[in-house]
Amino acid sequence: MGLVNAFLLAAVFLIGAALPATAEDIRILALGDSLTAGYGLPRQDSFPTQLEAALRAAGHAVSVINAGVSGDTTAGGLARLDWALDDKPQAAIVELGANDGLRGFDPAATAANLDAIVGRLKAAGVAVLIAGMKAPPNLGAEYGAAFDRIFADVARNHDVALYPFFLDGVAADPDLNQADGIHPTAAGVGVIVERLLPHVRVLLTDR
Repeated sequence: MGLVNAFLLAAVFLIGAALPATAEDIRILALGDSLTAGYGLPRQDSFPTQLEAALRAAGHAVSVINAGVSGDTTAGGLARLDWALDDKPQAAIVELGANDGLRGFDPAATAANLDAIVGRLKAAGVAVLIAGMKAPPNLGAEYGAAFDRIFADVARNHDVALYPFFLDGVAADPDLNQADGIHPTAAGVGVIVERLLPHVRVLLTDR
């Protein structure tokens, strides 16, 4: 991300952060794992905080709820979904599955969990955007193909929005990832927010 883009992103964050949340805000549930939780980052650099600031700067009255849990799987996300719904969100970004892939879980089980999550969100009247993941390459082409199509299949089955790869533009870039090579830096999160933002704005319009 160039100097100009970095400056603009910082300005967007400062403008958005200056706007307090209100009871009338649209509540967006960010249901995910460490990539959502903001592993290794201060709170202000996490995905939910940067996304909220960017949406506010774009004129949307929103509150983004950080429901990310480091290490969580699709099964874990499903198990705590009722708790997450206590916040009465009107929209949700579902970013789960990376840890399923890292642990080599059966793609059929991951698909079933994700299907149940989206089904329950829709039943609660929540507009859904699925943020997809890709399988680690070391698990082989067959596993990768089965895993990678989960997100598109669930999105199609439930007629919800899909952002194919949450880490698009960030994965494998050492300048945008922490030392572990897995979790994005603040700048990496900024790239994710920049690319995802148009899709979230459509989600808010269509809900």
